[in-house]
Amino acid sequence: MNIKYILSFFFLLIISNTYPQDNLLTSFTISDNLSQNANAVIRSNNVHVDLLSSSQMSVTIKRIVTVLNKEGDDVINAYIHYDNNVRVKNLEVLVYNNLGAQIKKIKKNDFKDISAVDGVSLYSDSRVKYLEYTPINYPYTIEYTCETLSSNTAFIQSFIPFDDYFVSVENSSYQLNFPSELTIRTKEKNFGGFELIKKETIGSISYKVENIPAVKPEKYAPAFFDMAPKVLVASKQFTLEGVHSEVENWDDFAKWMYHDLIKDTHDLSESTIAMIQNLVKDEPDDMAKAKKVYQFVQDKVRYISVQVGIGGWKPFNASEVDRLGYGDCKALTNYTMALLQAVGIKSNYTVVYAGKSQRNFETDFAAMMGNHAILNIPVEGDDIWLECTSQKLPFGFIGDFTDDRDVLVITPEGGKIKHTKKYKVEDNSQSIKGYYSVSNEGTLNADALMNSKGIQYDDKYWLETEPERDLDKHYKNRWRYVNGLSISSMDIKNNKTDSEFIEHIQFNAANYTKKIGDRMLLTINALNRNTHVPDRYRNRKFPLKIKRGFKDVDEYEIELPSEYKVESLPKNATIENKFGSYNTEIRVKDENTLVYKREFIINDGEFPKEDYSSFRSFYKEVTKLDNTKIALIKK
Repeated sequence: MNIKYILSFFFLLIISNTYPQDNLLTSFTISDNLSQNANAVIRSNNVHVDLLSSSQMSVTIKRIVTVLNKEGDDVINAYIHYDNNVRVKNLEVLVYNNLGAQIKKIKKNDFKDISAVDGVSLYSDSRVKYLEYTPINYPYTIEYTCETLSSNTAFIQSFIPFDDYFVSVENSSYQLNFPSELTIRTKEKNFGGFELIKKETIGSISYKVENIPAVKPEKYAPAFFDMAPKVLVASKQFTLEGVHSEVENWDDFAKWMYHDLIKDTHDLSESTIAMIQNLVKDEPDDMAKAKKVYQFVQDKVRYISVQVGIGGWKPFNASEVDRLGYGDCKALTNYTMALLQAVGIKSNYTVVYAGKSQRNFETDFAAMMGNHAILNIPVEGDDIWLECTSQKLPFGFIGDFTDDRDVLVITPEGGKIKHTKKYKVEDNSQSIKGYYSVSNEGTLNADALMNSKGIQYDDKYWLETEPERDLDKHYKNRWRYVNGLSISSMDIKNNKTDSEFIEHIQFNAANYTKKIGDRMLLTINALNRNTHVPDRYRNRKFPLKIKRGFKDVDEYEIELPSEYKVESLPKNATIENKFGSYNTEIRVKDENTLVYKREFIINDGEFPKEDYSSFRSFYKEVTKLDNTKIALIKK
């Protein structure tokens, strides 16, 4: 028998007779169903929350993770945020090799300890401790222990067995202990495919799951957090930054936030109030005044990013932002709100989950949620949303960072869940008016005027401040299907008044066509060819979700080479289905000129997983038609 198999058998025999804890310290004991598709395996994750009172909370986390490869390093999550309200009592990491032998011990003082935002005085007490460890070999196992004591009880850790793809779970448990005078609310989500073991007694709630295989991501699937199992936890009675509150619903929550955290921070100086009132005194209406104030904020302040978990929920005083000229999203949103208030315009501080994934607030579960703040200006029949951290975005444009999702709007009278602007298919438009000529030698000379709006504007407005060298690289990549492309002219304009981005680009490329004897083959769509085909999945697991639709409308005039004439033209194409539509038209303007029209529409929406194959086929057909060639022959 091979000596390797003898040693493996002997080792496994030893492992099977050791303590259960030891069985978690080596990858040999991971079952096949948990190692499949996994970069890391959570062997054991125990979260123990002791809610000692409405103003004191102790949290102990003990986690054992076996990291199978480099991509699994981030699953360790060995870091902790702390400030004046959160004290780190214990922090330790033990590292084991694949045989389960301890090879390193990292104590609390050995962790990296840095300011959450270096050099920014507003956040001088906000810090983070994190593990900096470079493994020698894979697999390896980390045993992480962290104990904290906090006077903030507004954030009670949820039970989230795993929070990413390519991670499997052997065992994950959660326990919350609380005094009888406190009322605990919970909400269980997405446990349909998993067995959730729940125990509830007076003053205690516990949850446990076991043996959850790793999940592979799929393109065009719902966001991970919309599908992942979780239990949300909140206390009706809690304390934040020394302020006690009782909250059962979003209305209560918003009243507390406004009156205890926001209201007293609008302390602009008399001179600043006079200045901003003078700035807008000649504007004809409130909307014009609001635009003027927004532009003032964009010109005056800069945004600083504060790491998640740091900075609290109470915005810094408007006077401090006015004096220093910077702040995080909460500070800048609150500052803009105070300035608008000074000129008589009502606006509402709004909390949102920011990011392209369109994460919603839980409409029926009031708790500390969100990772970003924006501003809401209510107008009759509509709402205007302001992104106060951007120095470039137009007034009232929020883009894919905060669009189309449920958010919490906070007013003095209470709060409500509102939905931010949804950019419809026709809003997300790109139109191209183009001209190109082809020489007898096959050289292409193109002139394209492009106008983008909605999310397509959001994809491009940043180009306004890019250096010419980077712009050249960008456009060569956009038309990467044109070999040997050389940009001859670039003129771009960011029309912030109408939220449209205008690009006027001229380029040329030698040998664009293919010659075969007396014939020349010309790919007619030179300016907006689809090159994207969704990935193929033999066994699709998730539904198909198209987050944002779009509409492309193209019209080009094409000057043919003087020594050639059209031998044959392809037929016009029309495709219509639930996912969108595609239409092309080619007509002869005169002997040397063709006109090409194209319209490509993708609809947003959610569809069953069985539709994915048809969706992919639609894109494949569009790609094929966008590569349609016409045959020219020498006269």
